Amino acid sequence: MAIILGAGLAGAAVTGTSAQAPMPEAPALKFVFTIRAELLPPVEQGTVDGLRKRFIAISGGRVDGPRLHGSVLPGGGDWQTIDAAGRTEVYAHYALKAADGTIIDVVNPGVRIASAEVTERLARGETVDAGAYYFRTTPRFDVAAGPHDWLRRSVFVARGVRKPDHVEIHIFAVE
Repeated sequence: MAIILGAGLAGAAVTGTSAQAPMPEAPALKFVFTIRAELLPPVEQGTVDGLRKRFIAISGGRVDGPRLHGSVLPGGGDWQTIDAAGRTEVYAHYALKAADGTIIDVVNPGVRIASAEVTERLARGETVDAGAYYFRTTPRFDVAAGPHDWLRRSVFVARGVRKPDHVEIHIFAVE
């Protein structure tokens, strides 16, 4: 009986301590570069399992920022699945070419949330204020060892801004 009671008290002590523990410090974000990907008109696949599917090809673009400069290579794209509530799942896969010639593979999944009206305006390629929607991604980079392998040793988050003919992806390293 004493063993059971002691175990109960030990559990209460742990619970009490964790409830009073200070909140851990959040990691900082550090801006590293912006990708401006030029886009071709969307290719609509239609409705599949109740979701609107589309593909948007990337025709090129630029990369500029404090940690990386270069270009976006043509040939990649963004696969989107849009539900009726205005949630868009994005899965982008493309390549960058750094100013020194290094090729960097990018896989960039994310989500865009907007009202049905804003979602339709974005889908039609209209200009929409970036404050009217939530667009975040978690890019991952694959690159050979060398001056850009820091991209493989960090976690990144990004904010997307959709424009009529391009998308801007502002990349932040999680410190």
